[in-house]
Amino acid sequence: MSTTKKNNKIMMLLLASVFILPVLLAKLALDNDWLNQAATNKGELLSPPVDMSVLQTTEQQPKWKLLYVLPEICAVECENALYSIAQVRSALGKGGDRAEVVVITHEKSNLAQLAQLKEKLNIRLLNTNLKSLQQVFKDESTDGIFVADTLDNVILRYPLQINKEQAILHSRDILSDMRKVLKLSRIG
Repeated sequence: MSTTKKNNKIMMLLLASVFILPVLLAKLALDNDWLNQAATNKGELLSPPVDMSVLQTTEQQPKWKLLYVLPEICAVECENALYSIAQVRSALGKGGDRAEVVVITHEKSNLAQLAQLKEKLNIRLLNTNLKSLQQVFKDESTDGIFVADTLDNVILRYPLQINKEQAILHSRDILSDMRKVLKLSRIG
């Protein structure tokens, strides 16, 4: 009889440890930052988002946007950025009709690059003045590739790359984030 009581006690302790041990391990893992805190975006999250709705002059279909601000001098990183966003748009496949490439230009933008962009069909040019652009981006730098949601809130920023191979590898991160937002969003 005592052996059955002893076996019952051991069984109860084992059963309790099966349920309690995972909870204790999870608590330890969270307290000691053993796990990634569920940040899955590859770009820099802009908090608060930049509202660029004042730059839009015409009513457009709600689409996700890959943004780039065309600088005065279009150096290697500028050309890499333009190439990257065009490639990301193409790589989206059937989801590509829910996204668009928007290049924001101003009076000091590079004229030679602007002429080349006007010939491309899959890039929309958004012309504004430098003062409006500075008001919209305030403290944020316009050096980078941006992702804007369907309500014209700029939410993600990616740094520019000087090396062509790095730019191509970096565009995979942009593509990954764009696929996620298109999958999660029903708008656009």
